[in-house]
Amino acid sequence: MPGTEPHVSHRTLITISVMLGNLMQSLDASIANVSLPYMQGSLSTSADEITWVLTSYVIAAAIMTAPVGWMAVRFGRKNLHIACMSGFVIASMLCGTADTLSEMVTYRFLQGICGAALVPLSQATMLDIYPFEKRAQAMAIFGMGVMVGPITGPTLGGYLTEMYNWRYVFYVNLPFGIVAVTGLLLFLPKSPPRADLKFDWTGFAVLALGIGALQLMLDRGQKLDWFGSPEIIVEAVLSCLGLYLFVIHMFTAERPFLPPGLFKDRNFVCGVLMVFFTATVMLASSALMAPYLESLAGYPVETAGMSMAPRGIGVMIGMQIASRLANLFDHRKLMATGLLLLGTALYSMSAWNPDVAQSTMVLTFMLQGFAIGFVFNPMTVMAFTTLPAQLRGYATSLQALCRNLGQAAGVSVTSFMLVRGTQSSHADIAAGITPFDRVLQGNDAVSRGLDPATRHGAAMLDQMINHQAQIIAYNNDFRMMSAVVVPSLLLLLMMRRHERRPVAATAEKP
Repeated sequence: MPGTEPHVSHRTLITISVMLGNLMQSLDASIANVSLPYMQGSLSTSADEITWVLTSYVIAAAIMTAPVGWMAVRFGRKNLHIACMSGFVIASMLCGTADTLSEMVTYRFLQGICGAALVPLSQATMLDIYPFEKRAQAMAIFGMGVMVGPITGPTLGGYLTEMYNWRYVFYVNLPFGIVAVTGLLLFLPKSPPRADLKFDWTGFAVLALGIGALQLMLDRGQKLDWFGSPEIIVEAVLSCLGLYLFVIHMFTAERPFLPPGLFKDRNFVCGVLMVFFTATVMLASSALMAPYLESLAGYPVETAGMSMAPRGIGVMIGMQIASRLANLFDHRKLMATGLLLLGTALYSMSAWNPDVAQSTMVLTFMLQGFAIGFVFNPMTVMAFTTLPAQLRGYATSLQALCRNLGQAAGVSVTSFMLVRGTQSSHADIAAGITPFDRVLQGNDAVSRGLDPATRHGAAMLDQMINHQAQIIAYNNDFRMMSAVVVPSLLLLLMMRRHERRPVAATAEKP
């Protein structure tokens, strides 16, 4: 199948099967977040230890994403897809039965190993079964699974935990997994495995070291005060060393598991870099808004989740419109439009306060989602326009890896900036408050209630200052995220134009 674009039977059924796996994987990356407090009580762990439920999954998925392309060629894409889908469902069920933290971390690590292959395999399959002129529509379908999963995951996780039990966050994968595996068994065309391929253990080992250490550093940096902690320094050194050795090995080894030819294609290189930059904003913006709405605006958890739902609707609308315009306009112009809209939406959020009108919030969220969808669809198509078909499996795994790293980096950096910004703004505001302020010198109830000489007054005053400091820090974070569109816009200047291929050529080998 790789290397050709033949007529494929049961294309719709194959699409449904691969997209179910895609959706399950993207959902599970975020669905467990809201259930952590409940898991903590059931598993009898501390607040710091329970975060390994998330960390173990992210690290395993990051490490195992890179060799997916090699494994698809070595074992056959259909065989690998079915094995990973089945393993993911089994690991999900095991997570639901875990009684101790060690069991949960082990099962989540196994779930991450199996789930790492689902997104790149789904993308490669979609690129193969759809002809060239329909790839924009195919990537719109694929992108909805990738984008909507992380957005709706916390909402669905909260509902299942509230209505049933946190274990159903994992059990929900069973019926969808059975349908997906059955569809893959019956309808996905089989590609022959290549037993002659040898695995590049050296390249994999140094890459796993680099990515694993980087993920640990990003995940634990804020908790351990970043480079004030010896652990973070060691992880940073190991990450740089592993990634450096991997790059050297890839360009000097005879058969590395990531072919250097990937990096000779200008469109693909620019495409994966854009994926990284846009991914930093995609997850970080939603991760920031949940505590903003709950802590500062006073929204209940359910209302906060529903308030962010328009973002997912905007993503779907943006992808569908972009796929329709793909054959009419230059893809680079579509991406530039989406990036400018994304920057505008994020920058407008930098002027928000907790009293922002709900209508303004909904429209901004929808615009932000629309912009992300409008960028993602042509960006994915452009990345594979000039890439040889035999490299698609490797390319989709590398793109998924960059997306995961971008999301991790975005959440880590914005969380760090939020904490430091709050501390800095708190100090600046507090420095301007003195006992000589008129508000504090009056004899009314407000002045007496805020008297810093009393314990109650000092606490109330500190709470008010902290509230304002958090608002300023959030605004600065959104302003910083709006600047992420600048490097992506510059990358557009380096990309080649996407040329529409004649329909007759879709049956020919590249």
